[in-house]
Amino acid sequence: MAGQIELGGIHHLRLTVTDIGRSREFYTGVLGFNVAAEAPESDDPKSDPSYPVLWGGIVMARGNYLLGLRPVAAKGDHFDENRVGLDHLSFSVESRAALNEAIRVLDERGVPRGEVRELNSFGICVLPFRDPDNIQLELTSPL
Repeated sequence: MAGQIELGGIHHLRLTVTDIGRSREFYTGVLGFNVAAEAPESDDPKSDPSYPVLWGGIVMARGNYLLGLRPVAAKGDHFDENRVGLDHLSFSVESRAALNEAIRVLDERGVPRGEVRELNSFGICVLPFRDPDNIQLELTSPL
């Protein structure tokens, strides 16, 4: 019988976006990521050796998260969690008070969001919201 692969934590995630500038502002301004690496400005990004790694995008860091943005989606495209692939990405916050503060920030910035759901059987609260490409994100806190 074949063995299983031993996994550590998630190393990184990369999201495909339509507009790198708009998404960069969202993830740095709203969620506090810092740009760790980015593709150089170029009239022909494919000529740069970093292109097969960064795809003309950026890699951002915040704590243990590494999040890449890959700007190769067609203008006008948008995320749909009902298609094969990612459903949503959830970030932890330390408390319900932090979740309430996040609601204030999201509302202040006009970020589309849902209502907090209390999932008693999991001992958590979740707050769904959307990035500029409609990618479904969540903040999760303990009850």
